[in-house]
Parts: sequence; C-alpha cells; structure tokens
Amino acid sequence: MPDLQEPNLLILLHDVARLMRTLADRRARAHGMTRAQWMILLRLRRCGGMTQRELAEILEVEPITVGRLVDRLTARGLVERRADPADRRVWRLHLAPEASPVLAEIDAVRLAFDAEVTAGLSPERRQVVTETLLLMKNNLVAAGEAGEAA
Repeated sequence: MPDLQEPNLLILLHDVARLMRTLADRRARAHGMTRAQWMILLRLRRCGGMTQRELAEILEVEPITVGRLVDRLTARGLVERRADPADRRVWRLHLAPEASPVLAEIDAVRLAFDAEVTAGLSPERRQVVTETLLLMKNNLVAAGEAGEAA
C-alpha cells in the first residue's frame, strides 16, 4: 500500500495548477478582468482570426461561454468580430488596436507571476522541469489520440 504522506507527482501537479489558477484569477480581477478574458486576448494575439468555436475548444469551455466573454471584450473595445469572407455564417475574432495596452499590462503581470512561482529555481532546474512537463504533455496527447483511434 502506498505511503499517503509521500508526495505524489500527479497530486502535486494538480495542486500547483489549482493554486496558479486561483492566484491568476485574483490578479486578473485586480485589473478589472477575468482570467478567461485574459486567456482569450492572449490566444487571439497568438492566432487572430479564430472562430468562437475554435477558441472554446482551446479553452475547454462551451461556445456560449466564449460568446459571452467575447461580448464583454467587444463592449470594452478590445475584440472585434469580423465576417468570414468564405462563409457569411461565421464570425472571426480579432484583437482591436485598443487591446495593445491591456496586453502589455497582462504581460507585466505574467512576468511577475512567473518570477513568483519559479522563485528559487535555477535556470537549469527550470529547464529540466519544462522538458519534463513537455514530455508528460506529449505522452497525454499521444494517449488521447490512441484512445480516439481505438
């Protein structure tokens, strides 16, 4: 029987992720937004022109949820919906120019948050942790794809 007092990697990963989400929620609220709104802005900066459905899949929420979040971001002038030239039923999401200062603010908070979370990690340990997490992510993606094929 396993020792329940012994640290368990998967439980630790879960706990770290939960604590990071909780703190990120607080930081976003302190800036008048939600973590989900920040994630939408960051995703659109990386890959503008996505549909709400594509964004919902990435964020792992329902399209209606993304729709409401985008409505709020649109009302603030940060996101624009543009018609898809190939399909008039589809709207593509793009950052508005007014999103630039908000993204700069998010970047500053992210850098400070990263420094806080990784305090005490040498660059070498940080690299090992990053490589380990990437390997675990790839293993999970492969397992998911294998499960879909079965």
